[in-house]
Amino acid sequence: MNLDRRTLVKGAAAAAATAALPARIGQAQAGKKISILTWNIPDQADLINAWIKAFQTKHQGVEVEWLDKKGPELPTFYQTQLVAGTPPDIINTQGALWLEYAANGALQDLTDHFKNDPEVKDRFQKDYLANWTYEGKNFMFPFYITKTLLFWNKSMFKEAGLAGPPETFDQVMQYAAKMAGGEKTGFITLNFDWLFWPLFAANDIKLLTPDMKQAAFNTPQAQELVAKLAKATDSGAINKVSWTGRWVENNGAFAAGNVGMHHAHSPAFFFVRGQGKWVNPETLGAAHFPGGWSTPNSHGLGISKGSKSPELAYEFLKMITNDEWTKRFATERKVLTGNVRTDTAVLQEMKTSDPLAEQVLRTQIELTDRQVGNWATPVDSQLKEAFYPELQSALLGRVSAKDALAEAERKVNRVLRRA
Repeated sequence: MNLDRRTLVKGAAAAAATAALPARIGQAQAGKKISILTWNIPDQADLINAWIKAFQTKHQGVEVEWLDKKGPELPTFYQTQLVAGTPPDIINTQGALWLEYAANGALQDLTDHFKNDPEVKDRFQKDYLANWTYEGKNFMFPFYITKTLLFWNKSMFKEAGLAGPPETFDQVMQYAAKMAGGEKTGFITLNFDWLFWPLFAANDIKLLTPDMKQAAFNTPQAQELVAKLAKATDSGAINKVSWTGRWVENNGAFAAGNVGMHHAHSPAFFFVRGQGKWVNPETLGAAHFPGGWSTPNSHGLGISKGSKSPELAYEFLKMITNDEWTKRFATERKVLTGNVRTDTAVLQEMKTSDPLAEQVLRTQIELTDRQVGNWATPVDSQLKEAFYPELQSALLGRVSAKDALAEAERKVNRVLRRA
């Protein structure tokens, strides 16, 4: 029998309830073990083992198990464990996946914990913390934070007679056209998880109505924008990989040095710098997308509702998000954590040790009130599946913008009705 993701997650509540009675019988033993499932960070083994050692020193007799899965594998693994009634106590999720788990009863509501432990809540940057709020309830600790920005190739700008990054969306399009020609294109973007949505936000286009019950994007202005993007893609001003690639292809194209601008979130910088020999402070710039619009794609840490030891899990998360441990994580992996004191200190140090990375990461804590593409809906993944294929067809010139948006509107509204 095939089970879709919603069926699997909803089944977790019943499984957890079934498991509750035997858990009480062996409560003393079950309370001495917790597990943490992380999202593709095997490179942080030394740090995570240090977390475990420190926690076990403080909590004698407690066993901590660490599991790590690659991005495509983690949701399937977690859903399977939910159905079995044995979910990891702590789960690390990316993007909007947590919303689905929270809405279907798979995650612990942490609101009372944060209310009774204000020192913990006050550690975090408020706009990022709000990204993990659903129906007024807190479900996740920030783990590491990212949002989109605009990278620009200073050498290509100079060759085209452009002095600095664009300040308006129209300038993005004008600059892209001016730098295109031959093997060169002017602009590329990442497209997954709504990372492209700042292009729409800069044109005052919204995906849904304020009550999130209907599509709001099928407007004359949106049709004009999509047609403009399609024309620029056809001309080479926008790299076609923007709409067909996901991560490696898009970042690799920019790293090759013949794309003028790249709209991506901060982790792309380290990929690009690792592959692009041309990248240095004199050749690469980092700026906010016009209007300050950005889409977050951060990682959070939550506690499974099926956890046999939720209080121990909370104490573990409280420990690893404190100043000491976030400072080590941020320094070693060159990420920001959402812990305000840590991020401030790390950025100050990076001004000297790695000024280009500091320039990139500083954008992540600026204009945080301009984040878009982060709608708090548990059908986020279904909305993407309904919307993006139709948009892609128009951007690649297969159908008209008008027809694509009309079909996307029909499919999105159907998802919303069923929700």
